[in-house]
Amino acid sequence: MTNPYPPRTILQRLTKPRFYDVAPRFAEVEPFVRSLPERFDAGEGEVIYQGRNTLRRMEYAGYQLVVKSFTRPYIINRLVYGIVRGSKAKRSFLYAKAFQLMGVGTPTPVAWLDQRNGLLLDKSYYVSLLSDCPYRYEVLFEQPFACMEEVLRAIGRQTALLHEHGYAHKDYGRGNILFKSLPDGKVKLEVVDLNRMHLGKIGLKEGCKNFCRLPATEQMHRWMAEEYAKARGYDAETCYELIAAYRHADKGEEEY
Repeated sequence: MTNPYPPRTILQRLTKPRFYDVAPRFAEVEPFVRSLPERFDAGEGEVIYQGRNTLRRMEYAGYQLVVKSFTRPYIINRLVYGIVRGSKAKRSFLYAKAFQLMGVGTPTPVAWLDQRNGLLLDKSYYVSLLSDCPYRYEVLFEQPFACMEEVLRAIGRQTALLHEHGYAHKDYGRGNILFKSLPDGKVKLEVVDLNRMHLGKIGLKEGCKNFCRLPATEQMHRWMAEEYAKARGYDAETCYELIAAYRHADKGEEEY
């Protein structure tokens, strides 16, 4: 596939180096990944979210892709992300790969790219396949779903699986859980926005607190709590009381 953007000059490569990784199965997407800054500057793709960060739906080599462009960090973090810590784009890619290995749904990770300006991180991009899950958790309050109970129970099981592996999503909120009803009556879940994770041993209280950003009725809380408790060997009523209490106490705003 012809790349419409000319190769970068030696001076550009030296002063604004780019670092990236592409999942092996998507090797043909590498030219696209290398040219992401130019493509965003040219306004390519369809904007599907515009806020602090920008998400664009784009197509390349027959793949339907979602590219997340992270806003330029504050100056201190630009240095930290440039030479010490992985960028949000890189972490999103690595966490997505880890999620898939442990059996937690997330849109398939394709690539990440960082552009530096000297030692400072300038821009970063995360690329995934477009999810086929049409609904976000928040729509459960907007229209009836026959699969509602199974969605909530699946979230309980999925969250337990993450916690058993030492991961807690730090923005586990209404907009970051996608779902789809399947013909067999089950549901498919996918978690997005993976750049902020709490890593380490997660016990009963820490685990139940991780649900606090998810609005829910009493019954919804009970369905999640029952499955979470069953998967982790906890008492279901204790989990329910903790989940409900944390949600009531902080309305999802408190972080680890």
